[in-house]
Amino acid sequence: MKRFLLCIVFVTMIVNINAQTYYGAGGQIPDDGTPISFAINVSNLNPGILDTIHGLAMVTVNLIHPYDSDLQFSLVDPNGDRVMLTYANGWDGDNYMNTHFTDTASIYILQGNPPFTGYFRPQEIMGNMNDGRNGNGIWNLSILDMYAFADQGTLINWSITFGNDPSGPFVFESSNLPIVLINTEGQDIPDESKIQVGMKIIDNGPGNRNYVTDTPVYDDYAGIEIRGSSSQMFPKKSYGFETWDMMGNEQKVSLLGMPEETDWILNANYTDKTLIRNTMAYQTFANLDNYATRCKYVEMTINDMYKGIYILTEKIKRDSSRVNVAKLKPDQNSGDELTGGYIFKIDKATGGGGDGWVSDFPPPNHNNGQTIYFQYEVPKSTDITSAQQNYVQNYVRTFENVLSGPDFDDPQFGFRQFAVEGTFIDYMIVNEVSKNVDGYRLSTFIHKQRESLGGKLRMGPVWDYDIAWHNSNYCGGPDFTGWAYQFPCADDFWQIPFWWDRMLEDDQFANNLKCRWLEKRETVLNNVWFDQYIDSVANLLQESQQRNFQVWPILGVYVWPNPEPIPPTYDAEIASLKDWMHSRLEWIDNNIPGTCNNVGIVDLNKIQPLYAIYPNPAIDFINIELAGKADVIKIDCINQLGLSISLNDYSISSGENTIVQMNTEQLMNGIWMARIKTDKNTFQGKFVKVK
Repeated sequence: MKRFLLCIVFVTMIVNINAQTYYGAGGQIPDDGTPISFAINVSNLNPGILDTIHGLAMVTVNLIHPYDSDLQFSLVDPNGDRVMLTYANGWDGDNYMNTHFTDTASIYILQGNPPFTGYFRPQEIMGNMNDGRNGNGIWNLSILDMYAFADQGTLINWSITFGNDPSGPFVFESSNLPIVLINTEGQDIPDESKIQVGMKIIDNGPGNRNYVTDTPVYDDYAGIEIRGSSSQMFPKKSYGFETWDMMGNEQKVSLLGMPEETDWILNANYTDKTLIRNTMAYQTFANLDNYATRCKYVEMTINDMYKGIYILTEKIKRDSSRVNVAKLKPDQNSGDELTGGYIFKIDKATGGGGDGWVSDFPPPNHNNGQTIYFQYEVPKSTDITSAQQNYVQNYVRTFENVLSGPDFDDPQFGFRQFAVEGTFIDYMIVNEVSKNVDGYRLSTFIHKQRESLGGKLRMGPVWDYDIAWHNSNYCGGPDFTGWAYQFPCADDFWQIPFWWDRMLEDDQFANNLKCRWLEKRETVLNNVWFDQYIDSVANLLQESQQRNFQVWPILGVYVWPNPEPIPPTYDAEIASLKDWMHSRLEWIDNNIPGTCNNVGIVDLNKIQPLYAIYPNPAIDFINIELAGKADVIKIDCINQLGLSISLNDYSISSGENTIVQMNTEQLMNGIWMARIKTDKNTFQGKFVKVK
């Protein structure tokens, strides 16, 4: 026994002899969102080169603060490279006392509790610093109090320790996914505005492995910034970027096979441990024949530091390959040009939000003075003219006035004269099948085409579903029962417009909703499709998710707003999502309102903008715009009295739009149904004939 104790003392003495600790003073932490750095001058470090033999081993912090989740702090080396130690942890707990950050700890900082006394793995891997760099120089503890709520904090002191056998850098060499490499040249990526960085994208094509040393398919510059609202509370950041040339000018490029553009998103999906929820929402909306954001899974590094799995997506913007509405220029302030195209949204003012207007109609729950706020997206709030503001505001105001009025469900004079009903139905289906707790009230995009091109309000594209599909623990989010549009949290500041309750008071809307559900439930909304989609993505990510959760070890750990119980593994996360999905689909089957007697007939008003009838109302003529595979079609028009007018046969060319123009001068005033027949399908759409 004595020999054993002597050995322990001997080993401890060796470790203490070889460890070198440097101490730094403290000071007051600003409470105004300004970061502050506390320096330590590391000199005479022996050996001076940091590696896995002798390198950075531990950082110790003593800090007083009455609200720990306000804080983030990082270790910054003499070159300006940084490692995040903790980010928004501890909720409303107090202080960090004798908190030792070391990669060898058994407890992740996210699992600790204030005052975090003891040993914890930091938010990022400190061993990334042990890569052969020189450790001598000025090291800084950078602290940021992110919220200005008069809860002043003070750093008492801190220290940095170098020792034997520390952890090493996380090694990332290759992936089955495309790889994005970002070099900031020592700059921190800000919340705004964008900084210029070098960017490489490596993609050797489907089935081929990608190595960080391979020749990139994109090797140029980008302007990048942090993006998001609530997601900014997470240490794994999402980014928005533009593809730039050397001079900082935007340049359109095709990334990973997606159509050319300049604006892109790198979505972190930190709280969604399946990494599937957003892409599944986009694909579901696309399966309903709508434009949805295209995306590709990638793995990413910043300054050679591995950051995990990201989803490189298109940003929602006006483009013929994205939201296909007419371009509205500042000098277009009258006539048909003024009528479109517009993109606006219901969202928080943070996270890219800008100017807009308040609806005249409060949400159903407004006991605390809640309102619905529309924000300009396209044109941007900095570009939109007063005439354009007035037009889009008045159009939406008229739509809401009619929708709230006594004749809102009138086929000719009701809300349908201002809105494409089918897009509202499809948007509702995606929000309800996912039980999106933020649905309808946040990240809700709406667009309007120019009147000569169809006009009317259309819902979408869908956006931001990482806390949908059973990934939120509040406001009914965990339950597979109940409707998302009946948001149960009356005290929440962000509420849902009255639109959805009101539309469901219209029997025809409810019937059309049910028909759409039953039609698509047989194919792209059935259990088999969802299971296959989830399994296919999980299989694609089976390798890369292991790296992701090694760097971000959150499996089995609560991350806001994960519902209980928290699955302990990635496979368990996938199984939990599928189980909930099956229950949700069955519940909707049993509870969806309406009656359907015409499953199999596709309504033109419900599908993509390439199928359109305009102008509507019509005076002298209508255009029926069609697209699809090469086919021969027959068109006839029927009014409410049963009067039928047949047109000639027409040919559709594959991949090209065909516009059939019909003279309506001799038609009776009223509602007409245009019916288009092919060998396999029947499409129909309403239009109104007026003088």
